[in-house]
Amino acid sequence: MSSDKQILTIVIPSYNEAENLITVLPEILKFSEINNIKVILTDDGSSDNTHEIAAKYPDKSLFRYIRHKRNRGYGAALKTGISETDTEYVVTFDADGQHNPEDVKKLLDVMTLKDADLVIGSRHEKYKFGLFKRAGKFIIRLLSKILIQNRIQDLNAGMKLMKTELAKRYIKICPDTFAFSDVITLVFVSEKNVVLEEKISVNIRKDGKSKVSINTALETVMEIINIAIMFNPMKIFLPVSLLFTIFGIFWSLYIVMKGKGISVGGSLLIVLGILSFLIGLMAEQLSNIKKRMM
Repeated sequence: MSSDKQILTIVIPSYNEAENLITVLPEILKFSEINNIKVILTDDGSSDNTHEIAAKYPDKSLFRYIRHKRNRGYGAALKTGISETDTEYVVTFDADGQHNPEDVKKLLDVMTLKDADLVIGSRHEKYKFGLFKRAGKFIIRLLSKILIQNRIQDLNAGMKLMKTELAKRYIKICPDTFAFSDVITLVFVSEKNVVLEEKISVNIRKDGKSKVSINTALETVMEIINIAIMFNPMKIFLPVSLLFTIFGIFWSLYIVMKGKGISVGGSLLIVLGILSFLIGLMAEQLSNIKKRMM
């Protein structure tokens, strides 16, 4: 991969990962020098000694250290790094030591060979998630497949290689939270880009604790719904409209056939069904305007 032209930047978001960065950062920088790859480390307002560790590697042509004054979120750290990227491709790389640098080349080979827009480093099925994480991943994957048709198996994988031009355009509508990983993938899918998955090796976290919690899952669910409303609002509003309308019609007919006059409840449901449909149409128009602005 080594050449005079730098085509790839590795963006590493980090928040209180000093224990892991002690080993991760030297390994990444050695890999970047051998393969002529840029590295951007975004310190998301860490309170540990991340700054001291990064200071051992002064900014060079291949390495840049950016520090947020306060903690803004995993997604915000990635946005900062991606915004500062000036190469053709950019790959996200977690600071917790779970990723292996050599897999970056694997993703880049897939990207260039198949002319993809996003290649996800899908974690191998042997990689063990806890019961909570498995349940959360299943719910999120199921919801995303219902609302936004896709075949992605590892939506929230931390290693994603993207075309920088597209990534910079899409991060504007992505959240600052951990939900960023899921949302950026779904945006690529919604925009009909070529999204592929490639198996990568994954290491178990050695030090520190994962920042993912039940709030992360709830935030992700809400963000998926937001993305579905933004890109395909009728996918949500049309079923709701039909449900209200059909149930309202049957309810009204049942009351009328019993000779009890007009059903107030049934009429209300029919009106709600019509309103839901109209709101969906307006959301569809707003969605088209929003997409033209991207």
